[in-house]
Amino acid sequence: MPAQNQSAFVRPLSFAPRPVPLSATLAVNEAIARKRREGERVLPLGFGEAGIPIHPALVRELGSAADRGAYGPVAGSAALRAAAAGYWSRRGLPTDPSAVVAGPGSKPLLYALLTSLGGDVVVAAPSWVSYAAQASLAGAEPIRVATPPGEGGVPSPALLADAVVRARARGRDVRAVVVTLPDNPTGTLASEETVRRLCAVAREHDLVVISDEIYRDLVHDPARTVPSPALYAPERTVVTTALSKSLAAGGWRLGVARLPDGPFGRALRDSLLGVASEIWSSAPAPMQHAAAYAFAEPPELVEHVDRSRRLHAAVAGAVADRFAAAGALVRRPEAAFYVYPDFGPLRDVLHENHGVRTAADLTHLLLDRYGVGVLPGSSFGDAPAALRMRVAPSLLYGEDDEQRRAALASPAPASLPWIESALDRLGEVLADLTVSVTAGEPALT
Repeated sequence: MPAQNQSAFVRPLSFAPRPVPLSATLAVNEAIARKRREGERVLPLGFGEAGIPIHPALVRELGSAADRGAYGPVAGSAALRAAAAGYWSRRGLPTDPSAVVAGPGSKPLLYALLTSLGGDVVVAAPSWVSYAAQASLAGAEPIRVATPPGEGGVPSPALLADAVVRARARGRDVRAVVVTLPDNPTGTLASEETVRRLCAVAREHDLVVISDEIYRDLVHDPARTVPSPALYAPERTVVTTALSKSLAAGGWRLGVARLPDGPFGRALRDSLLGVASEIWSSAPAPMQHAAAYAFAEPPELVEHVDRSRRLHAAVAGAVADRFAAAGALVRRPEAAFYVYPDFGPLRDVLHENHGVRTAADLTHLLLDRYGVGVLPGSSFGDAPAALRMRVAPSLLYGEDDEQRRAALASPAPASLPWIESALDRLGEVLADLTVSVTAGEPALT
C-alpha cells in the first residue's frame, strides 16, 4: 500500500498510557547530565550512587562467568544463596540458604514482595522515593508515618499503631511496614529501642516488616551495630540487601532477600518465586557468580568496603559542615552518603530574596541558578513547605577512576583538590542564598 494512503487507515487510540513519573532520583541525575553537556558548571548532589570504582576482583569474577548464558533456578544459584546466608549469619542473623531469594536488584525484589503480600503498606516519612511509588504501582495505598526525631528510616512505633488502627477502621487492609536501616534519605540509624518497639507493634497488629538493609555495612562508626528487626521479630521480618551501595555495583543489578523461618516464610517464598518466575525468570548468571564471591567477603573486599565507609563518612561530614555554616539545621550523618539539611531557620530570608516557599522552590533555584542538583524533602514524603532536602555528595569523589581511587586511599579525602574545590563551590552557593539580590540576578556567578 502506498505510504501516502496509509494515513486513511490510522485511527487514534481512545486512551492514554498510565501516567507514571520518572523516579525523582533518576530525574535529577538526568537534569544534571544535560547541564553538564551544555557546558555548565554543576555539583551533582542528587543521585544516590556510591561513586567509587568496582573492585578488580569483582571484575575478574564477573569476567570468568561471562559465558554462563543459561537460565538458572528462580531463587538463585546454590552458591549465591549459600554465600548470602553466610553473610547474614556473620551479622548475627543465622540463615538457611533455602530462605534466600535472589533477584535483579533489591528494587525488583521489593516490588515482588509487595505483590506477594498484597494489602497496604506503611512507609516512613521521609523515606526513599520508591517505597511509596512501588506500593501505588502494586495497587496498594502507601501510608506515611513520621519517624522519631533524629531516627530516620523507621516509623514512630506509637504513630504506626495509630495509623494502622485508623486505616483499618476505614476499610483498608494494612499488611506491611517498610523500614530502612541505616536510612536513605537522612543518613541516620534508628536506635535499638525504637526498632524493638516497632517490632512489638508489628506483632500486635499483624504486620510484616520489610527491612531494607542495603547500607548496613556503611555505618560510619564501625563499632555501632545495626538493630535489624529480624533479631526481634524473626517470624515476620524480610531483610533485603544488594551490591549497589557498599560495593558500588548499582549497574550490575543483583539483590537478595532473606525470608522468615516458619510456615509464613515458606508460603511467602512460594509466592515470591511465583511472582519472580513471571517477571525476571532468574537473575543474570554471571552477576550471581560475582555476587557469591562478594557475599563470601574475601579480605580484599572487606578492606575495600571499609575504605569506602571512611570516604563516605569524611565527605558527607564535610558537606554537613558547609550546610551548618550557612545556617541550616543539620544532623551529623551516621551512615551511607547522605545529608538531610533543614533550611527552616532561613525561611524568611529565602522567601524575601528568592521567593522560596517550598522545598521544591528551593531545589529548583539551586539547580537552575547555580547548577547544584539536590532533591526536595517532598520527594521523600516530607510536607512540601518543609524546607528540607536530600544531598548525596558521593559523586564528588572524582571525575574518573584514578581520582576516585585516590579518594579511597586518602586519609583526608575532603582536602583533595577536586573534592575541596567542590566543597568550596557548595559553600559559596549556600552563602549566596542569603545575600540580598537585585532584579532577580544572583550575586554569585
